[in-house]
Amino acid sequence: MAPAESSVLVFGGTSDARFICQILDDQRISYTLSVATAVGEALAGDIRGKIRVGRIDSDGIADWLASHGVNWVIDASHPYAELLSQNITRACETVGVTLSRYQRRSELNDLEHPLLHKVASLQEACAVASQFGPRVLLTTGSKELAAYQQGLPGKTLLARVLPTSEVIAECEALGLGVDNIIAMRGPFTAQFNAATYEFCSPDVVITKESGAEGGYLDKVNPALERGISCVVVTRPQPQVFGPELLESREDVSRRVTRWLQERK
Repeated sequence: MAPAESSVLVFGGTSDARFICQILDDQRISYTLSVATAVGEALAGDIRGKIRVGRIDSDGIADWLASHGVNWVIDASHPYAELLSQNITRACETVGVTLSRYQRRSELNDLEHPLLHKVASLQEACAVASQFGPRVLLTTGSKELAAYQQGLPGKTLLARVLPTSEVIAECEALGLGVDNIIAMRGPFTAQFNAATYEFCSPDVVITKESGAEGGYLDKVNPALERGISCVVVTRPQPQVFGPELLESREDVSRRVTRWLQERK
């Protein structure tokens, strides 16, 4: 049986995008996965769809949608990739293509604690973290390290980042050395995070609202249990609402089924 004649574009370089691609594979739907980097391509694994690699702006997305006859876009990009989601939304509106957004369920309201500080921006995170001791553990990725350096002058930054040569080079260019870089790929168990905190002895941890798939509670709870303050940068508001906002595998499966029915 040949794959269904269709043109679907999935954005994302995370485990979320991978499971969506696997659902499309199971339904024999042809698609392209768009990722920004070679790391995203590697994380895609053995999916059957095509993969395009490289960052792309709104005009580039619109051109791609039109030239490839795309009729459905699934934005499964990182919850904090706000600019990309805005560009995807703008391009889909320009070309007139249906857009669905997958965003893993939030666990932000599952936990309240006096040492847990919820903020809406990097700037607010720095303002709160600056009130604590000198050692700041960042589990927010590598893209914003320079901004955190600027926002936390005089602090010792410990950065947990992906173990790629490109990311390590970025850290070194900012002056971070072997005592500041923790290079490994998550998500991590609560026990692993507890061991990391014991090893690093941070005064405060800055993290993001990564949901269960990103090990949010497994990051936060072990810190709080040790009396370490946590600053959590909350997610940007999604660009898509209503039935096109998907928050579980079941939501994605139902939406795929509905899309196939609409194509008949």
